[in-house]
Amino acid sequence: MNPIIKMTLNDKTTMRFELYEDKAPISVKNFVELVKSGFYTNCIFHRVIASFMVQAGGYFIRNNQIVYDGSAKNITGEFEANGIKNDIKHEFGVLSMARSQNMNSASSQFFICVDNCQHLDKNYAAFGKMIEGEEILKKLCNEPTTYVNAALADFPRRLLVIESMTVEE
Repeated sequence: MNPIIKMTLNDKTTMRFELYEDKAPISVKNFVELVKSGFYTNCIFHRVIASFMVQAGGYFIRNNQIVYDGSAKNITGEFEANGIKNDIKHEFGVLSMARSQNMNSASSQFFICVDNCQHLDKNYAAFGKMIEGEEILKKLCNEPTTYVNAALADFPRRLLVIESMTVEE
């Protein structure tokens, strides 16, 4: 049975995702460990691009400040361009690992596709898909954004906080 992740936002809405261990075992193991450790508590969606994706996993609210946390370890990128078969298509609701130009730089940051993003297929490690919460995701991706700095160029004007994430057993 595939793990199910429940994400609760600060407005008490929830989204649920099924993770595919058979397609991306390293990404799923890493994500589940981070979820179980409480890593994502008070994490914010720091990048919102309508008709593309919403991204979280690197910035947090701590002591009423937005802080970056790069403490998670890097993992192997599970996608074809990196020599690993992964046929999950980047389409609406797909959960995938964010990374830099380095193919093995994914750690804690993830994104959720809000449209079909075929240009990401075979180049990013998709590892799960939304099974509940489509309307919430559609609302998130339409949040107005602002430019804060180069790292936070598509930052939502309203804080979108992940209050908690849990693995449903």
